[in-house]
Amino acid sequence: MENTILERIGAYLVEKRVALGEWLSASPVDKKTVLLASSDQQAVLDHLGAIEQAIEETESGALGICRICGGTVEDELLEVDYTADVCLSHLSTEEIGRLEDELELARTVQKALLPQEVPTIPGLDVAAYSRPAEFVSGDYFDFIDFGAGSHGLVIADVAGHGVSASLQMASFQALTRAIVPASTSPAEVAARIHGLFSHNIHFTTFVTLFIGAYSPATRTLTYCNAGHNPPLVFHPDHNQASIARWLRPTGPAIGLVEVNEFGQAVQTLYPGDLLVLYTDGVIEATDPGDNLFGTESLLQVVERLHDSSPKEVIRGIRETIEEFVVDRPLSDDVTLVVCRIT
Repeated sequence: MENTILERIGAYLVEKRVALGEWLSASPVDKKTVLLASSDQQAVLDHLGAIEQAIEETESGALGICRICGGTVEDELLEVDYTADVCLSHLSTEEIGRLEDELELARTVQKALLPQEVPTIPGLDVAAYSRPAEFVSGDYFDFIDFGAGSHGLVIADVAGHGVSASLQMASFQALTRAIVPASTSPAEVAARIHGLFSHNIHFTTFVTLFIGAYSPATRTLTYCNAGHNPPLVFHPDHNQASIARWLRPTGPAIGLVEVNEFGQAVQTLYPGDLLVLYTDGVIEATDPGDNLFGTESLLQVVERLHDSSPKEVIRGIRETIEEFVVDRPLSDDVTLVVCRIT
Protein backbone atom coordinates (compact mmCIF):
# COMPACT_ATOMS: atom_id res chain seq x y z
CA MET A 1 0.00 0.00 0.00
CA GLU A 2 1.37 3.38 -0.99
CA ASN A 3 2.02 5.95 1.68
CA THR A 4 -0.20 8.46 -0.13
CA ILE A 5 -3.41 6.67 0.87
CA LEU A 6 -2.25 6.47 4.50
CA GLU A 7 -1.40 10.16 4.45
CA ARG A 8 -4.82 11.03 3.04
CA ILE A 9 -6.60 8.89 5.63
CA GLY A 10 -4.46 10.33 8.41
CA ALA A 11 -5.21 13.91 7.36
CA TYR A 12 -8.92 13.15 7.17
CA LEU A 13 -8.96 11.53 10.61
CA VAL A 14 -7.11 14.41 12.24
CA GLU A 15 -9.51 16.92 10.69
CA LYS A 16 -12.50 14.91 11.83
CA ARG A 17 -11.08 14.54 15.35
CA VAL A 18 -10.63 18.31 15.63
CA ALA A 19 -14.11 19.03 14.27
CA LEU A 20 -15.83 16.62 16.68
CA GLY A 21 -13.73 17.82 19.61
CA GLU A 22 -14.63 21.44 18.94
CA TRP A 23 -18.30 20.52 18.63
CA LEU A 24 -18.22 18.70 21.98
CA SER A 25 -16.59 21.59 23.81
CA ALA A 26 -18.40 24.50 22.16
CA SER A 27 -21.99 23.35 21.52
CA PRO A 28 -24.66 24.21 24.11
CA VAL A 29 -26.37 21.38 25.94
CA ASP A 30 -29.77 21.87 24.27
CA LYS A 31 -28.24 21.64 20.79
CA LYS A 32 -26.34 18.47 21.75
CA THR A 33 -29.63 16.99 22.96
CA VAL A 34 -31.26 17.54 19.57
CA LEU A 35 -28.29 16.30 17.54
CA LEU A 36 -27.73 13.18 19.64
CA ALA A 37 -31.42 12.22 20.05
CA SER A 38 -31.51 8.96 22.04
CA SER A 39 -27.70 8.68 22.09
CA ASP A 40 -25.54 10.45 24.65
CA GLN A 41 -22.20 12.26 24.74
CA GLN A 42 -20.41 9.00 25.52
CA ALA A 43 -21.37 7.73 22.04
CA VAL A 44 -19.45 10.66 20.53
CA LEU A 45 -16.50 9.93 22.82
CA ASP A 46 -16.57 6.32 21.64
CA HIS A 47 -16.49 7.58 18.04
CA LEU A 48 -13.54 9.83 18.91
CA GLY A 49 -11.82 6.85 20.52
CA ALA A 50 -12.23 4.82 17.34
CA ILE A 51 -10.84 7.74 15.32
CA GLU A 52 -7.87 8.06 17.69
CA GLN A 53 -7.10 4.36 17.36
CA ALA A 54 -7.26 4.61 13.56
CA ILE A 55 -4.85 7.59 13.65
CA GLU A 56 -2.39 5.54 15.69
CA GLU A 57 -2.70 2.65 13.24
CA THR A 58 -2.15 5.03 10.33
CA GLU A 59 1.00 6.44 11.91
CA SER A 60 2.36 2.96 12.69
CA GLY A 61 1.48 1.54 9.27
CA ALA A 62 -0.92 -1.00 10.77
CA LEU A 63 -4.01 0.43 9.12
CA GLY A 64 -5.21 -1.43 6.06
CA ILE A 65 -3.38 -4.69 6.75
CA CYS A 66 -5.40 -7.77 5.87
CA ARG A 67 -6.03 -9.88 8.97
CA ILE A 68 -6.16 -13.05 6.88
CA CYS A 69 -3.08 -12.92 4.66
CA GLY A 70 -1.11 -10.01 6.11
CA GLY A 71 -1.17 -8.18 2.77
CA THR A 72 -2.51 -4.70 2.12
CA VAL A 73 -6.15 -3.85 1.58
CA GLU A 74 -6.92 -2.19 -1.75
CA ASP A 75 -6.87 1.63 -1.82
CA GLU A 76 -10.37 1.97 -3.28
CA LEU A 77 -11.76 -0.16 -0.46
CA LEU A 78 -10.01 1.92 2.22
CA GLU A 79 -11.37 5.13 0.70
CA VAL A 80 -14.91 3.86 1.22
CA ASP A 81 -14.20 2.38 4.67
CA TYR A 82 -10.84 3.03 6.33
CA THR A 83 -11.62 0.31 8.92
CA ALA A 84 -11.57 -2.43 6.24
CA ASP A 85 -9.20 -5.22 7.33
CA VAL A 86 -9.79 -7.90 4.67
CA CYS A 87 -8.54 -7.56 1.09
CA LEU A 88 -10.80 -8.24 -1.88
CA SER A 89 -9.44 -11.70 -2.64
CA HIS A 90 -10.65 -13.01 0.73
CA LEU A 91 -14.20 -11.67 0.59
CA SER A 92 -17.16 -13.97 0.03
CA THR A 93 -19.37 -13.64 -3.07
CA GLU A 94 -22.03 -11.94 -0.97
CA GLU A 95 -19.51 -9.51 0.54
CA ILE A 96 -18.10 -8.67 -2.89
CA GLY A 97 -21.60 -7.97 -4.22
CA ARG A 98 -22.34 -5.67 -1.29
CA LEU A 99 -18.99 -3.93 -1.73
CA GLU A 100 -19.59 -3.38 -5.45
CA ASP A 101 -22.91 -1.70 -4.59
CA GLU A 102 -21.19 0.55 -2.06
CA LEU A 103 -18.37 1.43 -4.45
CA GLU A 104 -20.92 2.36 -7.10
CA LEU A 105 -22.65 4.61 -4.58
CA ALA A 106 -19.31 6.16 -3.67
CA ARG A 107 -18.67 6.94 -7.35
CA THR A 108 -22.14 8.49 -7.55
CA VAL A 109 -21.12 10.85 -4.76
CA GLN A 110 -18.56 12.46 -7.07
CA LYS A 111 -20.95 13.18 -9.95
CA ALA A 112 -22.31 16.61 -10.70
CA LEU A 113 -25.75 17.39 -9.30
CA LEU A 114 -28.85 18.21 -11.27
CA PRO A 115 -30.82 21.42 -10.60
CA GLN A 116 -33.57 21.07 -8.03
CA GLU A 117 -37.23 21.59 -8.89
CA VAL A 118 -40.31 21.78 -6.72
CA PRO A 119 -42.38 18.77 -7.83
CA THR A 120 -46.09 18.22 -8.21
CA ILE A 121 -47.10 15.96 -5.31
CA PRO A 122 -50.75 14.88 -4.98
CA GLY A 123 -52.27 16.38 -1.87
CA LEU A 124 -49.44 18.85 -1.24
CA ASP A 125 -48.80 22.46 -2.17
CA VAL A 126 -45.02 22.92 -1.84
CA ALA A 127 -42.65 25.89 -1.79
CA ALA A 128 -38.94 26.08 -0.96
CA TYR A 129 -36.27 28.71 -0.33
CA SER A 130 -32.54 28.58 0.39
CA ARG A 131 -30.09 31.42 1.03
CA PRO A 132 -26.40 30.85 1.82
CA ALA A 133 -24.64 32.79 4.55
CA GLU A 134 -21.69 33.08 2.14
CA PHE A 135 -21.45 32.52 -1.63
CA VAL A 136 -22.32 28.82 -1.37
CA SER A 137 -24.40 26.81 1.06
CA GLY A 138 -24.01 23.75 3.24
CA ASP A 139 -27.79 23.31 3.37
CA TYR A 140 -29.66 20.86 1.18
CA PHE A 141 -33.28 20.15 0.36
CA ASP A 142 -34.68 17.73 -2.19
CA PHE A 143 -37.72 15.78 -3.35
CA ILE A 144 -36.98 12.15 -4.17
CA ASP A 145 -39.65 9.48 -4.60
CA PHE A 146 -39.31 6.18 -2.79
CA GLY A 147 -39.70 3.00 -4.80
CA ALA A 148 -42.82 2.11 -2.80
CA GLY A 149 -44.79 5.00 -4.32
CA SER A 150 -44.48 7.52 -1.48
CA HIS A 151 -42.99 10.96 -2.03
CA GLY A 152 -39.74 11.80 -0.27
CA LEU A 153 -39.10 15.18 1.39
CA VAL A 154 -35.49 15.79 2.40
CA ILE A 155 -33.75 18.59 4.24
CA ALA A 156 -30.21 18.45 5.62
CA ASP A 157 -27.49 20.67 7.03
CA VAL A 158 -23.77 19.94 7.04
CA ALA A 159 -21.89 21.26 10.08
CA GLY A 160 -20.29 24.57 9.11
CA HIS A 161 -20.86 26.73 6.05
CA GLY A 162 -19.00 28.15 3.07
CA VAL A 163 -17.09 26.34 0.32
CA SER A 164 -16.03 23.35 2.41
CA ALA A 165 -19.57 22.72 3.67
CA SER A 166 -20.93 23.17 0.15
CA LEU A 167 -18.61 20.51 -1.29
CA GLN A 168 -19.53 18.10 1.49
CA MET A 169 -23.24 18.72 0.94
CA ALA A 170 -22.98 18.27 -2.83
CA SER A 171 -21.59 14.81 -2.23
CA PHE A 172 -24.21 14.11 0.42
CA GLN A 173 -26.97 15.06 -2.01
CA ALA A 174 -25.65 12.70 -4.67
CA LEU A 175 -25.45 9.90 -2.12
CA THR A 176 -29.02 10.54 -0.95
CA ARG A 177 -30.35 10.57 -4.50
CA ALA A 178 -28.71 7.22 -5.15
CA ILE A 179 -30.05 5.56 -1.99
CA VAL A 180 -33.66 6.79 -1.61
CA PRO A 181 -35.20 5.17 -4.74
CA ALA A 182 -33.72 1.80 -3.75
CA SER A 183 -34.94 2.01 -0.14
CA THR A 184 -38.27 1.20 1.50
CA SER A 185 -38.23 3.57 4.48
CA PRO A 186 -36.64 6.79 5.76
CA ALA A 187 -34.91 4.91 8.58
CA GLU A 188 -33.27 2.57 6.07
CA VAL A 189 -32.03 5.58 4.09
CA ALA A 190 -30.48 7.18 7.18
CA ALA A 191 -28.81 3.92 8.23
CA ARG A 192 -27.32 3.32 4.77
CA ILE A 193 -26.06 6.89 4.45
CA HIS A 194 -24.53 6.74 7.92
CA GLY A 195 -22.80 3.45 7.08
CA LEU A 196 -21.26 4.88 3.92
CA PHE A 197 -20.59 8.31 5.38
CA SER A 198 -18.97 7.65 8.75
CA HIS A 199 -15.78 5.92 7.52
CA ASN A 200 -15.44 7.52 4.09
CA ILE A 201 -12.30 9.68 3.93
CA HIS A 202 -14.05 12.21 1.68
CA PHE A 203 -16.38 13.25 4.54
CA THR A 204 -14.83 15.17 7.42
CA THR A 205 -17.84 16.32 9.43
CA PHE A 206 -21.38 15.33 10.36
CA VAL A 207 -24.75 16.14 8.79
CA THR A 208 -28.22 16.60 10.27
CA LEU A 209 -30.90 15.00 8.13
CA PHE A 210 -34.69 14.91 8.07
CA ILE A 211 -36.26 12.60 5.51
CA GLY A 212 -39.98 11.97 5.24
CA ALA A 213 -42.06 9.68 3.03
CA TYR A 214 -45.47 11.20 2.35
CA SER A 215 -48.35 8.94 1.29
CA PRO A 216 -51.18 10.90 -0.42
CA ALA A 217 -53.55 7.94 -0.02
CA THR A 218 -53.35 7.93 3.77
CA ARG A 219 -52.13 11.50 4.35
CA THR A 220 -49.36 10.14 6.56
CA LEU A 221 -45.75 11.26 6.80
CA THR A 222 -43.35 8.49 7.84
CA TYR A 223 -40.12 10.19 8.85
CA CYS A 224 -36.64 9.73 10.25
CA ASN A 225 -35.07 12.73 11.93
CA ALA A 226 -31.30 12.26 12.26
CA GLY A 227 -30.39 15.05 14.66
CA HIS A 228 -32.11 17.75 12.59
CA ASN A 229 -34.11 20.71 13.90
CA PRO A 230 -37.65 19.40 14.56
CA PRO A 231 -39.95 20.33 11.67
CA LEU A 232 -43.20 22.00 12.62
CA VAL A 233 -46.65 20.60 11.84
CA PHE A 234 -49.23 23.33 12.42
CA HIS A 235 -52.88 22.31 12.55
CA PRO A 236 -55.14 25.39 12.54
CA ASP A 237 -58.40 25.13 14.45
CA HIS A 238 -60.68 28.12 14.08
CA ASN A 239 -62.98 26.97 16.88
CA GLN A 240 -60.43 25.90 19.47
CA ALA A 241 -56.74 26.41 20.15
CA SER A 242 -54.56 25.49 17.18
CA ILE A 243 -52.17 22.56 17.57
CA ALA A 244 -48.43 22.70 16.94
CA ARG A 245 -46.42 19.48 16.77
CA TRP A 246 -42.64 19.24 16.48
CA LEU A 247 -41.20 16.18 14.70
CA ARG A 248 -38.32 15.52 17.06
CA PRO A 249 -35.17 13.44 16.34
CA THR A 250 -35.45 9.68 16.08
CA GLY A 251 -31.67 9.20 15.80
CA PRO A 252 -28.39 11.15 15.98
CA ALA A 253 -26.86 13.22 13.19
CA ILE A 254 -25.21 11.32 10.33
CA GLY A 255 -21.52 10.63 11.05
CA LEU A 256 -21.66 11.95 14.63
CA VAL A 257 -21.41 8.62 16.49
CA GLU A 258 -19.67 5.35 15.70
CA VAL A 259 -22.63 2.96 15.55
CA ASN A 260 -26.33 3.72 15.75
CA GLU A 261 -29.77 2.45 14.81
CA PHE A 262 -32.12 5.00 13.27
CA GLY A 263 -35.77 4.95 14.30
CA GLN A 264 -38.73 6.45 12.51
CA ALA A 265 -42.18 7.74 13.38
CA VAL A 266 -45.49 8.41 11.61
CA GLN A 267 -47.38 11.71 11.63
CA THR A 268 -50.95 11.92 10.31
CA LEU A 269 -51.63 15.13 8.39
CA TYR A 270 -54.99 16.79 7.76
CA PRO A 271 -56.26 19.18 5.09
CA GLY A 272 -55.15 22.71 5.96
CA ASP A 273 -52.10 21.59 7.97
CA LEU A 274 -48.78 23.30 7.34
CA LEU A 275 -45.53 21.32 7.43
CA VAL A 276 -42.48 23.56 7.88
CA LEU A 277 -38.98 22.14 7.39
CA TYR A 278 -36.04 24.42 8.16
CA THR A 279 -32.33 24.50 8.95
CA ASP A 280 -30.77 26.02 12.05
CA GLY A 281 -29.91 29.24 10.20
CA VAL A 282 -33.60 30.15 10.66
CA ILE A 283 -33.90 29.75 14.42
CA GLU A 284 -30.28 30.78 15.17
CA ALA A 285 -30.50 34.14 13.40
CA THR A 286 -29.49 36.79 15.97
CA ASP A 287 -30.51 40.38 16.58
CA PRO A 288 -28.09 43.20 17.55
CA GLY A 289 -28.41 42.09 21.18
CA ASP A 290 -27.33 38.52 20.29
CA ASN A 291 -30.81 37.15 20.99
CA LEU A 292 -31.84 34.11 18.93
CA PHE A 293 -34.85 34.16 16.63
CA GLY A 294 -35.85 30.79 18.08
CA THR A 295 -38.63 28.28 17.47
CA GLU A 296 -41.24 30.34 19.31
CA SER A 297 -40.84 33.22 16.82
CA LEU A 298 -41.04 30.76 13.95
CA LEU A 299 -44.26 29.31 15.36
CA GLN A 300 -45.74 32.79 15.78
CA VAL A 301 -45.13 33.62 12.10
CA VAL A 302 -46.64 30.32 10.94
CA GLU A 303 -49.65 30.80 13.22
CA ARG A 304 -50.20 34.32 11.88
CA LEU A 305 -49.99 33.17 8.25
CA HIS A 306 -51.66 29.76 8.59
CA ASP A 307 -54.26 30.57 5.91
CA SER A 308 -51.63 31.78 3.42
CA SER A 309 -49.96 29.81 0.62
CA PRO A 310 -46.60 28.11 1.28
CA LYS A 311 -44.85 30.80 -0.79
CA GLU A 312 -46.43 33.51 1.33
CA VAL A 313 -45.50 31.69 4.55
CA ILE A 314 -41.87 31.52 3.41
CA ARG A 315 -41.95 35.20 2.47
CA GLY A 316 -43.38 36.05 5.89
CA ILE A 317 -40.67 34.09 7.71
CA ARG A 318 -37.93 35.71 5.61
CA GLU A 319 -39.25 39.22 6.20
CA THR A 320 -39.66 38.61 9.93
CA ILE A 321 -36.07 37.34 10.20
CA GLU A 322 -34.78 40.34 8.24
CA GLU A 323 -36.60 42.68 10.61
CA PHE A 324 -35.28 40.73 13.60
CA VAL A 325 -31.58 40.81 12.64
CA VAL A 326 -31.78 44.47 11.48
CA ASP A 327 -28.51 45.07 9.60
CA ARG A 328 -26.60 42.06 10.90
CA PRO A 329 -25.43 39.57 8.25
CA LEU A 330 -26.59 35.97 8.45
CA SER A 331 -24.20 33.76 10.41
CA ASP A 332 -25.48 30.52 8.85
CA ASP A 333 -27.28 29.26 5.76
CA VAL A 334 -31.09 29.56 5.76
CA THR A 335 -33.30 26.94 4.09
CA LEU A 336 -37.08 26.50 4.28
CA VAL A 337 -39.48 23.97 2.76
CA VAL A 338 -43.17 24.60 3.46
CA CYS A 339 -45.97 22.19 2.50
CA ARG A 340 -49.72 22.67 2.83
CA ILE A 341 -51.88 19.55 2.91
CA THR A 342 -54.70 20.06 0.42
